Amino acid sequence: MTYLDAELSGTLSEASLFEDAMSLQGEIFREVESRRTLKFQSGSRSYFAKLHFGVGWAEIFKNLFQFRLPVLGAENELLAIKKLKDLGIDTLTPVAFVSEGGNPAKVRSCIITKALENTKSLEEMAEQDAINDRLRRKLVIKIAQIARNMHEHGINHRDFYICHFLMEKDSVPDENDVPMLFLIDLHRAQVRSKTPKRWRVKDVSGVLFSGIDAGVTRTDLFRFMKVYSGKTLRKTMIEDKRFWQAVIVRAQKLYLRDHGARSKDLMALNG
Repeated sequence: MTYLDAELSGTLSEASLFEDAMSLQGEIFREVESRRTLKFQSGSRSYFAKLHFGVGWAEIFKNLFQFRLPVLGAENELLAIKKLKDLGIDTLTPVAFVSEGGNPAKVRSCIITKALENTKSLEEMAEQDAINDRLRRKLVIKIAQIARNMHEHGINHRDFYICHFLMEKDSVPDENDVPMLFLIDLHRAQVRSKTPKRWRVKDVSGVLFSGIDAGVTRTDLFRFMKVYSGKTLRKTMIEDKRFWQAVIVRAQKLYLRDHGARSKDLMALNG
């Protein structure tokens, strides 16, 4: 299975796409035994290439024993991107894809996407105090809408943190604008007909945990709950009590693991 957009036809060949991608030179963002991510230039544009070299049988069996479907290569991200775009969720734009091999443990694959230039992650913006109260409220609503849309249509991200939401630099929306967010890093995303509760809990607790140090307040949490559930706060706290309890407990564990302390706002909400 191979796809190459015309804009890269002068840099890569469809007949030898994986080998050509292996030869690309650029800034390495991540390199482990089974995967490499790099940013490269072609003409005046920048791109990201994610190369997968096969996960091996040990990783496949480990995931199966944990009742998880293993991620075998780049096709997983391609499918997730297509589904998100179908739902109207802003994300990456693929310009090349290749997958080779019939042995699940040794599949070689690559996806190349356009770089989202002039953007910053919400985590970076929070660290630079670039998120004021008005923008934070808008972001909470927007992320809750994205999470609800994804989960209602069978998609869960598995790394659903604010560092994986990109926003254009210096583009703080005015009073009537909705911030434009790009959801990235989808190589572990799962696409089904229905999102199981455990994976919804993982996504929601992840974005909640990652937003704590960005200034998320208890009121913001309640706002997220209303938008995500599509119900009044009182109704979702009654009807979805176990779900929100599971979210808070998991977010607390993540915060305690990373910071050695519990968040006061989360403690108050869980109580």
